[in-house]
Amino acid sequence: MKIFYKLFLVLTALLLLYALSGCADPEAKHGDEYLIRVGERITTIDDFKRTFEIVKAAYPHNVLKGSACLREARLSLLNQLVEQMIILERAAEQNIGISDSEVEEVIAGIRKDYPEGEFDKTLLEYAISYQSWKRALKKRLIIEKVIAEELEEKVIITPDNISEYYERNYERFFLNSGPKEDPANINEVIVKQLRMEKVEEAYKVWIKKLKENYKVEINRARWEEVAS
Repeated sequence: MKIFYKLFLVLTALLLLYALSGCADPEAKHGDEYLIRVGERITTIDDFKRTFEIVKAAYPHNVLKGSACLREARLSLLNQLVEQMIILERAAEQNIGISDSEVEEVIAGIRKDYPEGEFDKTLLEYAISYQSWKRALKKRLIIEKVIAEELEEKVIITPDNISEYYERNYERFFLNSGPKEDPANINEVIVKQLRMEKVEEAYKVWIKKLKENYKVEINRARWEEVAS
Protein backbone atom coordinates (compact mmCIF):
# COMPACT_ATOMS: atom_id res chain seq x y z
CA MET A 1 0.00 0.00 0.00
CA LYS A 2 1.08 3.57 -0.63
CA ILE A 3 1.90 5.88 2.26
CA PHE A 4 -1.06 8.17 1.49
CA TYR A 5 -3.41 5.19 1.73
CA LYS A 6 -1.90 4.20 5.06
CA LEU A 7 -2.36 7.73 6.37
CA PHE A 8 -5.94 7.55 5.09
CA LEU A 9 -6.49 4.39 7.11
CA VAL A 10 -5.14 6.07 10.22
CA LEU A 11 -7.37 9.12 9.84
CA THR A 12 -10.52 7.24 8.89
CA ALA A 13 -10.01 4.90 11.81
CA LEU A 14 -9.84 7.96 14.04
CA LEU A 15 -13.07 9.22 12.51
CA LEU A 16 -14.77 5.90 13.18
CA LEU A 17 -13.45 5.85 16.73
CA TYR A 18 -15.06 9.18 17.56
CA ALA A 19 -18.17 8.90 15.44
CA LEU A 20 -19.13 5.36 16.37
CA SER A 21 -17.96 5.42 19.98
CA GLY A 22 -21.56 5.29 21.19
CA CYS A 23 -22.43 2.11 19.33
CA ALA A 24 -21.28 -0.44 21.86
CA ASP A 25 -23.78 0.48 24.57
CA PRO A 26 -26.70 2.42 23.08
CA GLU A 27 -28.73 2.18 26.26
CA ALA A 28 -26.08 4.24 28.05
CA LYS A 29 -27.09 7.27 25.98
CA HIS A 30 -30.22 9.30 26.66
CA GLY A 31 -32.66 9.27 23.75
CA ASP A 32 -32.50 13.03 23.20
CA GLU A 33 -28.70 12.92 22.79
CA TYR A 34 -28.60 10.82 19.64
CA LEU A 35 -28.01 12.42 16.27
CA ILE A 36 -27.98 9.31 14.07
CA ARG A 37 -29.49 5.90 14.77
CA VAL A 38 -29.13 2.91 12.44
CA GLY A 39 -30.44 -0.27 14.01
CA GLU A 40 -28.69 -0.55 17.37
CA ARG A 41 -25.89 1.80 16.33
CA ILE A 42 -25.92 5.33 17.64
CA THR A 43 -23.87 8.45 16.96
CA THR A 44 -24.48 11.16 19.56
CA ILE A 45 -24.24 14.93 19.23
CA ASP A 46 -20.92 14.91 21.08
CA ASP A 47 -19.59 12.10 18.88
CA PHE A 48 -20.43 14.15 15.80
CA LYS A 49 -18.84 17.33 17.15
CA ARG A 50 -15.59 15.57 18.07
CA THR A 51 -15.48 13.93 14.65
CA PHE A 52 -16.06 17.23 12.87
CA GLU A 53 -13.08 18.75 14.67
CA ILE A 54 -10.89 16.12 12.99
CA VAL A 55 -12.58 16.65 9.64
CA LYS A 56 -11.99 20.42 9.75
CA ALA A 57 -8.25 19.85 9.96
CA ALA A 58 -8.36 18.15 6.55
CA TYR A 59 -9.80 21.23 4.81
CA PRO A 60 -7.49 23.90 3.34
CA HIS A 61 -7.06 27.04 5.43
CA ASN A 62 -9.98 29.52 5.23
CA VAL A 63 -12.21 27.14 3.24
CA LEU A 64 -14.67 26.78 6.13
CA LYS A 65 -14.87 30.44 7.08
CA GLY A 66 -18.40 30.99 5.75
CA SER A 67 -21.48 29.59 7.48
CA ALA A 68 -22.73 28.04 4.22
CA CYS A 69 -19.45 26.17 3.76
CA LEU A 70 -19.52 24.97 7.37
CA ARG A 71 -23.05 23.66 7.00
CA GLU A 72 -22.15 21.87 3.76
CA ALA A 73 -19.13 20.26 5.42
CA ARG A 74 -21.24 19.12 8.38
CA LEU A 75 -23.89 17.70 6.04
CA SER A 76 -21.20 15.84 4.12
CA LEU A 77 -19.93 14.31 7.36
CA LEU A 78 -23.46 13.39 8.43
CA ASN A 79 -24.02 11.51 5.18
CA GLN A 80 -20.63 9.81 5.47
CA LEU A 81 -21.35 8.60 8.99
CA VAL A 82 -24.80 7.33 8.01
CA GLU A 83 -23.25 5.30 5.21
CA GLN A 84 -20.56 3.87 7.49
CA MET A 85 -23.15 2.81 10.04
CA ILE A 86 -25.33 1.21 7.36
CA ILE A 87 -22.39 -0.75 5.94
CA LEU A 88 -21.45 -2.01 9.40
CA GLU A 89 -25.04 -3.18 9.83
CA ARG A 90 -24.76 -4.93 6.48
CA ALA A 91 -21.52 -6.58 7.60
CA ALA A 92 -23.18 -7.95 10.73
CA GLU A 93 -26.13 -9.22 8.72
CA GLN A 94 -23.86 -10.97 6.21
CA ASN A 95 -21.42 -12.25 8.86
CA ILE A 96 -18.55 -10.36 7.22
CA GLY A 97 -15.65 -9.81 9.58
CA ILE A 98 -11.90 -9.29 9.83
CA SER A 99 -9.56 -11.57 11.75
CA ASP A 100 -7.06 -10.25 14.28
CA SER A 101 -4.21 -11.50 12.08
CA GLU A 102 -5.54 -9.47 9.14
CA VAL A 103 -5.68 -6.36 11.30
CA GLU A 104 -2.13 -6.94 12.55
CA GLU A 105 -0.90 -7.33 8.99
CA VAL A 106 -2.39 -3.97 8.00
CA ILE A 107 -0.98 -2.29 11.10
CA ALA A 108 2.49 -3.64 10.35
CA GLY A 109 2.25 -2.17 6.86
CA ILE A 110 1.12 1.20 8.23
CA ARG A 111 3.92 1.38 10.78
CA LYS A 112 6.58 0.39 8.24
CA ASP A 113 6.31 3.60 6.23
CA TYR A 114 6.14 5.94 9.22
CA PRO A 115 9.35 7.53 10.52
CA GLU A 116 10.38 6.19 13.90
CA GLY A 117 7.92 7.34 16.56
CA GLU A 118 5.68 9.31 14.18
CA PHE A 119 2.84 6.81 14.17
CA ASP A 120 2.50 6.83 17.95
CA LYS A 121 2.89 10.61 17.91
CA THR A 122 -0.13 10.85 15.58
CA LEU A 123 -2.27 8.93 18.06
CA LEU A 124 -1.00 11.03 20.97
CA GLU A 125 -1.94 14.23 19.14
CA TYR A 126 -5.57 13.05 19.16
CA ALA A 127 -5.32 11.62 22.70
CA ILE A 128 -6.19 8.15 21.36
CA SER A 129 -5.01 4.90 22.90
CA TYR A 130 -3.51 2.33 20.58
CA GLN A 131 -6.13 -0.31 21.46
CA SER A 132 -9.01 2.09 20.80
CA TRP A 133 -7.51 3.06 17.46
CA LYS A 134 -7.00 -0.61 16.59
CA ARG A 135 -10.68 -1.38 17.24
CA ALA A 136 -11.69 1.55 15.03
CA LEU A 137 -9.31 0.42 12.29
CA LYS A 138 -10.90 -3.02 12.37
CA LYS A 139 -14.30 -1.43 11.71
CA ARG A 140 -12.82 0.51 8.80
CA LEU A 141 -11.38 -2.69 7.34
CA ILE A 142 -14.74 -4.43 7.73
CA ILE A 143 -16.36 -1.61 5.73
CA GLU A 144 -13.76 -2.05 3.00
CA LYS A 145 -14.30 -5.81 2.97
CA VAL A 146 -18.06 -5.41 2.55
CA ILE A 147 -17.51 -3.08 -0.41
CA ALA A 148 -14.95 -5.46 -1.90
CA GLU A 149 -17.23 -8.50 -1.62
CA GLU A 150 -20.43 -6.82 -2.74
CA LEU A 151 -19.05 -4.47 -5.40
CA GLU A 152 -15.40 -4.86 -6.41
CA GLU A 153 -15.50 -8.62 -6.94
CA LYS A 154 -18.53 -8.26 -9.22
CA VAL A 155 -16.94 -5.69 -11.54
CA ILE A 156 -16.25 -7.01 -15.04
CA ILE A 157 -13.73 -5.26 -17.30
CA THR A 158 -14.12 -6.22 -20.96
CA PRO A 159 -11.59 -5.73 -23.79
CA ASP A 160 -14.01 -3.18 -25.27
CA ASN A 161 -13.93 -1.23 -21.99
CA ILE A 162 -10.14 -1.11 -22.15
CA SER A 163 -10.09 -0.05 -25.79
CA GLU A 164 -12.63 2.72 -25.21
CA TYR A 165 -10.75 4.03 -22.19
CA TYR A 166 -7.47 3.94 -24.10
CA GLU A 167 -8.95 5.99 -26.94
CA ARG A 168 -10.44 8.55 -24.55
CA ASN A 169 -7.12 8.95 -22.76
CA TYR A 170 -4.65 8.55 -25.61
CA GLU A 171 -3.28 12.04 -25.00
CA ARG A 172 -2.58 11.24 -21.35
CA PHE A 173 -0.51 8.20 -22.24
CA PHE A 174 1.43 9.44 -25.25
CA LEU A 175 1.01 13.12 -26.10
CA ASN A 176 1.28 15.07 -22.85
CA SER A 177 4.64 16.47 -21.91
CA GLY A 178 6.17 15.07 -18.75
CA PRO A 179 6.46 11.49 -17.48
CA LYS A 180 4.78 8.87 -19.66
CA GLU A 181 3.22 5.62 -18.55
CA ASP A 182 5.37 2.55 -19.18
CA PRO A 183 3.70 0.92 -22.22
CA ALA A 184 4.05 -2.46 -20.52
CA ASN A 185 1.93 -1.19 -17.65
CA ILE A 186 -0.72 0.71 -19.62
CA ASN A 187 -3.28 -2.10 -19.57
CA GLU A 188 -2.77 -2.59 -15.84
CA VAL A 189 -3.23 1.15 -15.24
CA ILE A 190 -6.37 1.20 -17.37
CA VAL A 191 -7.90 -1.84 -15.65
CA LYS A 192 -7.27 -0.33 -12.20
CA GLN A 193 -8.82 2.99 -13.23
CA LEU A 194 -11.81 1.35 -14.88
CA ARG A 195 -12.37 -0.86 -11.85
CA MET A 196 -12.30 2.18 -9.57
CA GLU A 197 -14.75 4.08 -11.78
CA LYS A 198 -17.14 1.13 -12.01
CA VAL A 199 -17.04 0.54 -8.25
CA GLU A 200 -17.72 4.23 -7.56
CA GLU A 201 -20.68 4.18 -9.92
CA ALA A 202 -22.02 0.92 -8.53
CA TYR A 203 -21.59 2.22 -4.98
CA LYS A 204 -24.11 5.01 -5.57
CA VAL A 205 -26.84 2.56 -6.55
CA TRP A 206 -25.83 0.01 -3.89
CA ILE A 207 -25.78 2.43 -0.93
CA LYS A 208 -29.09 3.94 -2.05
CA LYS A 209 -30.70 0.49 -1.90
CA LEU A 210 -29.16 -0.20 1.50
CA LYS A 211 -30.57 3.08 2.83
CA GLU A 212 -34.01 1.86 1.77
CA ASN A 213 -33.50 -1.48 3.54
CA TYR A 214 -32.15 -0.20 6.85
CA LYS A 215 -33.98 2.17 9.16
CA VAL A 216 -32.04 5.41 9.48
CA GLU A 217 -33.17 7.94 12.09
CA ILE A 218 -31.85 11.50 12.18
CA ASN A 219 -32.69 13.69 15.16
CA ARG A 220 -33.83 16.60 13.01
CA ALA A 221 -34.29 19.11 15.80
CA ARG A 222 -30.80 18.52 17.18
CA TRP A 223 -29.35 18.38 13.68
CA GLU A 224 -30.56 21.90 12.95
CA GLU A 225 -28.79 23.05 16.11
CA VAL A 226 -25.56 21.34 15.10
CA ALA A 227 -25.69 22.36 11.44
CA SER A 228 -26.40 26.05 12.01
